[in-house]
Amino acid sequence: MKTAKHPKALPYLFFTEMWERFGYYLMIGIFVLYLTDVDKGGFGMSRATASDIYGTFIAFVYLTPFIGGFLADQKIGYIKAVFIGGTLMGLGYIGLAIHELWSFYLSLGLIIIGNGFFKPNISTLLGNLYSEDKYKAHKDDGYNIFYMGINIGAFICNFFAAYLRNTIGWGAAFIAAGLGMFLGLIVFAIGLKHFRHADVEKAHLEKKDSQLVAVFTKVFFPAILAGIAGWLIPSNIFGSDSTDGFIFASIPVIFYYGSLYFKAEEKEKEPIGALLAIFAVSVMFWAVFKQNGTALTTWAQYYTDRHVEGGMANNLDAIKLVESVDYKKDSVALYDQDFRPIKDESGKATKGIDYPVYFKNVPPDKLPTDGTSWKLINTELFQSINPFFVVILTPIVVMFFGYLRKRNSEPGTPAKIAWGLFISACSTLVMVLAAYYCHNGSVKGSGWWLMGTYGVVTVGELFLSPMGLSLVSKLSPPRMTALMMGGWFLATSIGNKLSGVLATLWDKYEIKANFFWVNFVLLMIAVVITLFILKKLNRIFSQYSGG
Repeated sequence: MKTAKHPKALPYLFFTEMWERFGYYLMIGIFVLYLTDVDKGGFGMSRATASDIYGTFIAFVYLTPFIGGFLADQKIGYIKAVFIGGTLMGLGYIGLAIHELWSFYLSLGLIIIGNGFFKPNISTLLGNLYSEDKYKAHKDDGYNIFYMGINIGAFICNFFAAYLRNTIGWGAAFIAAGLGMFLGLIVFAIGLKHFRHADVEKAHLEKKDSQLVAVFTKVFFPAILAGIAGWLIPSNIFGSDSTDGFIFASIPVIFYYGSLYFKAEEKEKEPIGALLAIFAVSVMFWAVFKQNGTALTTWAQYYTDRHVEGGMANNLDAIKLVESVDYKKDSVALYDQDFRPIKDESGKATKGIDYPVYFKNVPPDKLPTDGTSWKLINTELFQSINPFFVVILTPIVVMFFGYLRKRNSEPGTPAKIAWGLFISACSTLVMVLAAYYCHNGSVKGSGWWLMGTYGVVTVGELFLSPMGLSLVSKLSPPRMTALMMGGWFLATSIGNKLSGVLATLWDKYEIKANFFWVNFVLLMIAVVITLFILKKLNRIFSQYSGG
C-alpha cells in the first residue's frame, strides 16, 4: 500500500494561509500608495514618511511572533492562537477603511498583535505534522507547497485591490482584505480534525506559568519600556523616532534569544547556535526583499512605462485594472527629479499637486496632446509579479530538488539558504542595469526590468524563505519550537525595518543605481558569512535533524 507523502491537513493549512496572505498583501500592496495619495482620499504624506511608517509597521508585524509563539508554546496552544490572531487581523484590515489617523494606527496595532499570534503558530502546526516518521522526508517539499499557498493569495489580492480602489475607493479594498482573513479562519475551522493532534498538549501547558511570567517580566515589558525610551529620546539617533523606538525595543528580545544558547542543555547548544546564525544572515535578505512595497513600488509608479492603449487598454479598463490620467501641458515643471512636488518658501506646492506627475519623464515627442487622457496600469499590480513567479516556479524547484534527491546530490538546507542569498544578490544587479539604461530615471523604463528583478529574486526566495521555516522546524528543541519560529520572524522583523530605513534614503541618492549597489553589497556580505560557516552548519544539520 502506497504511503501518502503529505498529511491530510496540508490543504486546509494551505488555504488558511492563502486567504490570510490575501488580506495582508492586499493591504501591503497599496500601503505606501494610500499614505502618499493626494487625489483620491489618501493621507498625502511624503514618500520618506510613508516609507518610515511602512518599514516600522512590517517590522513590528514580524516582531510580535516572538510573543505569540511563546504564548502558544507555554499557555494557549497553537490552534487557539491562530483563531485569536486571525480575528484581530481581520478587524484591523476592516478598521483601515475608516479614513482617520486614530483608526489607521489602531488598526495597524490590531494587525501587528494578530500576526504575532497567527504567523508562527500555523507554521509550527505544519512542522509538527511533518515530524511524524512517514512524512519527515518530505518536510521541505511540504513547506514549499505551503509557501505556494501564501503566494497564490499574494498574487490575486492586487487585482482585487486595483478593481476596488478604481471603482469604489481605498476603504473597499481594505474591507476585502478583512473578509479574506475571515474566510481563511473558516477554512481553518473546517479542517480542525486533521491537525488537532498537532497542537500543544494540555498537560504541557499547565506546567508553564512560572516561565511565562519570567519572560514577560524579563523580556516583554523591558522591550516596551526600551521602545518608549527610544521614541522619546530628544532628536533622533537612527533617523526617526519610530526607528529609534524599534531598535531600542528589539535589544531585550535579541538579548533573550542570545541567552537561550548559553542557558541551553549541552545537546541543544549546537542546533540553537546554528539557528541563531541563520537568523542573523537572513536579516540582509529581508532588508532587500521587502523593498517591493517601497523602492520598487516607487520605481513602478514613476520610473516604469505603465501606459497601455488599444485593445489591451480597453480590456483592462473593462475590469477596472487601469487608472486614467489627464495630461496638462504645464504638469512637467511641478516636480523635481525625484518626483516630489516643487514647493515655495512656505513649504506649499508652487502650483498645486493636482497635475499627473506620471508625465514628467515621458519623452516630449511621445507626450499626448494637451487635455487628452492616458490609461495606466495600476501600480500595485506590479506587486503580483513576485507571487506569480512563486506559484509558477515552486513546482519546478520542488521537482528539481526531488531530482537531486533521487541521485543523492540534493544540497542540505543550509546550502540552499546560501544559494538563496547569492541569487537574491544577483536580482539587485538587474535594477542597477535598469537605472543605467533609463538614464537615472530621466526616461521611463520597460516593465520587463521589474519582471526580471522579481523573477531572479523569487528563485532566491524559494531557496531561502521556505527553507528557513523548515530549518527551524527540524533543528529546534521540541520544548521551544514555536519560540524559535518566533526567532525566525524576529530576524524578518529586523530586516523589514532595515528595508524601510533604506527606502527612506531613496530620494537622497542622486544616482539611483547606487541605491541598488548598496543592496547588492549587503546581500554579498551575508553570502560570505554563510559560506564561512557552511561546513559547520551542514554538520549540525545532518547530526540533529536527520537531514
